Amino acid sequence: MDVKVIIMVIDSMGIGAMPDCADFGDIPECNTLKHVCEFNNGLNVPNMEALGLGNLGDFKGIAKVEHQKGYCATLIEKSKGKDTTTGHWEIAGLVSDKPFSTFPDGFPKELIDKFIEETGCGGILANIPASGTKIIEELNDEHHKTKFPIIYTSADSVFQIALDTDMIPLETLYKWCEIARKLLDDGGYNVARVIARPYKIIDGKPTRISKDRRDYSMVPKRTFLNELKERGDKVIAIGKIEDIFSKSGITHAIHTGSNKEGLELTLKAVKGELPLEDIAYEKGKQYNEKTLIFTNLVDTDMLYGHRNDAKGYGMAIEEIDTYVAPIIEAMGEYDALIITADHGCDPCVPGTDHTREKVPFLFYGKHIKPNEGMGNLGEILGFDYIVQNIKDTL
Repeated sequence: MDVKVIIMVIDSMGIGAMPDCADFGDIPECNTLKHVCEFNNGLNVPNMEALGLGNLGDFKGIAKVEHQKGYCATLIEKSKGKDTTTGHWEIAGLVSDKPFSTFPDGFPKELIDKFIEETGCGGILANIPASGTKIIEELNDEHHKTKFPIIYTSADSVFQIALDTDMIPLETLYKWCEIARKLLDDGGYNVARVIARPYKIIDGKPTRISKDRRDYSMVPKRTFLNELKERGDKVIAIGKIEDIFSKSGITHAIHTGSNKEGLELTLKAVKGELPLEDIAYEKGKQYNEKTLIFTNLVDTDMLYGHRNDAKGYGMAIEEIDTYVAPIIEAMGEYDALIITADHGCDPCVPGTDHTREKVPFLFYGKHIKPNEGMGNLGEILGFDYIVQNIKDTL
């Protein structure tokens, strides 16, 4: 029987501070969805509202419903972190007891020296925590003069490399990221991700090219994705999922340049219209009829959360909601849809970094009738609760 589970991760759409948020430098008032709703005087998200999103908190414009479709819960992270990698790994069943390393004073000289030597780049610029959009604006002229890559980090565990790909080829950027990944792993630096941040000068302004971004994550220990792949299920990664898991446990993958593209591809995958042979790791391999479609919708985080753009964040959530109804309509009788998040990134509190927050869990299947739904399950410890729901379906 052809059965699909769709997981849509609305990147950074947290719904309230975790009890230990202060340990991660966050204030107890952080609540990404609540503040985005307030800033926009309410959001129009009727489809997620019907799934019970409003039942998880007081979100202006998102009503509480008595007979919701499916059921909902608030998930509390077990892992020690507030980043994309940690959140997604826990969604796939891997709890990280040790937090990834961060570098508030920049990366050690010995690491940078090795990077310069092995890449042959001649030198680097910055090596500080910074906002990506600001640092490329500030250092673009010097970058063009020296042709040195811009290296920066943040409050998260990331080694980011930015350069103008009209001056230095994109392939070179990717190669330098691979070198950085190996140096970090070999040196035991425990850095979650190396991120390629290509940009171009568009209308006279340095502009990041989202579709060419790549994340080079640490290879995770075994996750539930590996179990699905080994038993012959399809694991389709849409967006940056492939990078987050360093291809581990993935059978098919396709990158995206925007949330809209990711949503369109997700809808095609649910309808069975995605050309799987074109995006398969192993051409011609036969799989069974069970499929996990795992989508990351990054615009909320990358374009709006980190840039303190609450208006844009709200518009992105509303755009996502418009795809929920057609995805549900395309689902089979025994398919399941899960909508969740991986951390917070409150655009309305001080700072531009991720926030340590709880996340929503919305579950829908056509076999669950509104009057028979389990409703609000309350707070549940662990994003890995999602794995149990996948097991119950696939």
